[in-house]
Amino acid sequence: MGTFAVINPATGETLAEYPEATAADIEAALAATQKTYQEWSRKTTVAERAALATRAAELFEERKEELGEIINREMGKPLDQSIGEAEFSGAITAAFANNAEAWLADEPLEVEDGLKTFFRFQGTGVILGIMPWNYPYYQVARFAVPNLILGNTIVLKHAAQCPESALALEKLFRDAGFPEGAYVNVFASHEQISDIIADDRIAGVSLTGSERAGAIVAEQAGRALKKCVLELGGSDVFLVLDTKDIDHAVEHAVGGRMENTGQACNGSKRIVVMDSIYDEFSKKFLEAIAGQSYGNDFGPLSSAAATKTLTSQVQGAIDQGADVLVGNNTPDGNVFTPTVIGGVTPSMDVYSQELFGPVAQLYKVSSDEEAIELANSSPYGLGSVVICDDLERAEQVGNQLDVGMVFIGGAGLEGADVPFGGVKKSGYGRELGKVGMLEFANKKLFRFAG
Repeated sequence: MGTFAVINPATGETLAEYPEATAADIEAALAATQKTYQEWSRKTTVAERAALATRAAELFEERKEELGEIINREMGKPLDQSIGEAEFSGAITAAFANNAEAWLADEPLEVEDGLKTFFRFQGTGVILGIMPWNYPYYQVARFAVPNLILGNTIVLKHAAQCPESALALEKLFRDAGFPEGAYVNVFASHEQISDIIADDRIAGVSLTGSERAGAIVAEQAGRALKKCVLELGGSDVFLVLDTKDIDHAVEHAVGGRMENTGQACNGSKRIVVMDSIYDEFSKKFLEAIAGQSYGNDFGPLSSAAATKTLTSQVQGAIDQGADVLVGNNTPDGNVFTPTVIGGVTPSMDVYSQELFGPVAQLYKVSSDEEAIELANSSPYGLGSVVICDDLERAEQVGNQLDVGMVFIGGAGLEGADVPFGGVKKSGYGRELGKVGMLEFANKKLFRFAG
C-alpha cells in the first residue's frame, strides 16, 4: 500500500492510493513556486491577491458538501462537523481577505531623529507547509491564505491519510484564480521534506503536528537558517473555579473535550474542578460523557494507529492505578467509547501525556493556587478555559497560566480572525489574525534622509 492513501477509519477499507512524489516532481514544485513568487507575487498588489482569496472563500462555501464528504471518509469526522470545517475555512479565508490591506499597511515608526521611517510588510519567498490530518481544511486555510495574500507562495505537504482533501485544496486555489505555482501540493516523503527544507528556494517552514515532528523540523530548519512556526500538541486545562451555572460548565467541558472526537490539539483534556462544586459537576459531567452518541456527537478515531496509541495510554494509566469513571477502553474497530479517568497522580505516565481522542482526565482541587500548579505542571502550554462567575478572579488565574490562550467563561471561543498558538512544548509562533499574517513577512524598514 502506498504512503498516501484514503482508508476509511469507520470500515478499514482502502478507498484510494496515490504515488509518492518523484525527485522530478519535487524539483518542479520548487521551481514553479519560486518562479511565481518572483514573477507574480512580487508584481501584484495586496488588494489583487486579496480579491483572489475572496473568491477562494466563496468556493469553500460553494463546495462545502463535497469537501465535507472527502474528509468524512479520510479521517472519520462526522459529516456535519466536516461541512462545518469547510465553512469555517471559508470564513477564515474571507477574514484575511477583508482585513489584509489594513493589516499589511505601512507602519510608521516614531524615531528620535525625526526622519520619515516606516515598516513595509512584504513576502519573503516560498513557504513550506506541513499539515496534519485532524483539520484537513482549517489548518491549511489559516496557514496558506495569509501567506498567499502577503505575497509568498506555497509548497504544501499534507498528511498521508489526506490525499483527496490535499488535491481538492490545490484545485480550489487554482479555480479561485491563483496562478500555477502559487500553491503546489506535493506527496512528499519524510526524506524529501528534509531536502525541501534545506533547499535555498525555501524561505520558511510552518508545521502543525506532533511534538516529535516539530522537534525534527525545527532542527532541520535551524541548520538551514530558516524561520519556522510550530503548532504542536496540547493538554489543555478546563478550570471550574466557582459558578452557579453548573450545567453551563458541564456543557462547555463536554464540548471542549469531544470536539472532533477529542482529536484537537486545543481540546479540553484535563478537567479541574474546585472541591466546593466537584460532586455536582462530576455527576453531571460523567452522565453527559456517557450519553454521547456515535455518529452524532463523535465518529471513529482517525486510524488504527491512533486507536492503538490511545488504548495503550489508557491501559497504562489503569495499570498504574488510575480509575475509569466512564468507558471501557475496549474499542470496536476504531470506535472508542468516550471515557473519563480519575485518580491520576504525577507519578503516572498519563499525567504528562497528550490523549488524542475522547478521553478526559478529571481532577479535584481545593484552591486557586492548587489549580494553577496542576495546570502548569503539564509540559504543554497551548490553551485553557477558566469558568468562574467572578470574572476578575478568572482573569487573575488566567494571568498565571503558562499557556498561549485563555478563554474565560466558555470553550470554543476561537474566531476566524483570533490569533492561535501556544508556549512550551506546544510550539511557537502564531496563526490567524494580524500577528499570524506577519509571521513570514519581511518587515522591511524604510528611512528617508531629511
